[in-house]
Amino acid sequence: MTLDRSLVFSFILGSTLMAAGCAAKRPIADRQPPVNSPPPSTAAETPNPTPPPNSTAAPKPKRAKTPPTPAPAGYTEEGKASWYGNPFNGRRASNGEIYDMYKLTAAHRTMPFDTMVKVTNLNNGKTTTVRITDRGPFVDNRIIDLSLAAAREIDSIGPGVVPVRLEVLGNVDVTAGYFTVQVGAFKDRGNAERLRERLSASYSPIFIQTYDSPDGTFYRVRVGKISGEDAAHDFGEQLRAKEGFSPMILRLDEVATPGVAK
Repeated sequence: MTLDRSLVFSFILGSTLMAAGCAAKRPIADRQPPVNSPPPSTAAETPNPTPPPNSTAAPKPKRAKTPPTPAPAGYTEEGKASWYGNPFNGRRASNGEIYDMYKLTAAHRTMPFDTMVKVTNLNNGKTTTVRITDRGPFVDNRIIDLSLAAAREIDSIGPGVVPVRLEVLGNVDVTAGYFTVQVGAFKDRGNAERLRERLSASYSPIFIQTYDSPDGTFYRVRVGKISGEDAAHDFGEQLRAKEGFSPMILRLDEVATPGVAK
């Protein structure tokens, strides 16, 4: 059977065009990497290679920031306040300064020196702000001893002892640090030494602090070096239960105190 030449020519021409069209649409693999393919490694040439534009390489993870330590909540305390003037005026305070009763200062048993404290007289609402420079009061039912100037500001000179609320100003954690427990105060050093000797078999360290008061020299016996005020109170209650003491919690200060014996 004889095919029509024009039909054969049309068939050949159509096949050629289709082949050429398919070839034009074929991807050129050696010129452009697939979209999700990582770039070739160049680690041997550059220690920290830079990814090419439009690369899908994962970004370098960022180091998590350590959250800041929250500021301690303001410490408050309620109790009774007394004040002190002469004959303590002009004597050395526990922080080493000379006590001036005309400055706004106070004595507290456990707050760090230089802590600023707002004191409110709960009887009349009057307030004053004092700086802690001394240790005391050494009476169980009082929490702070004010200077004459501070007592005047809250009208507590006449009554002598008034109910107050203490508010610590600034970010000060007054419960941190080292504390000790005072278990006795004697005018006779021999009595202090005998108490230390008796307790040394069960407790350590034991301190005897010499304090030259306007009423004479006292020898204060103190037991333990405890981290944290809460733990110190727990230890004080153990001494109360086992030894029958009336414990008084005090901060162990870094200021060198003359006449302290171990």
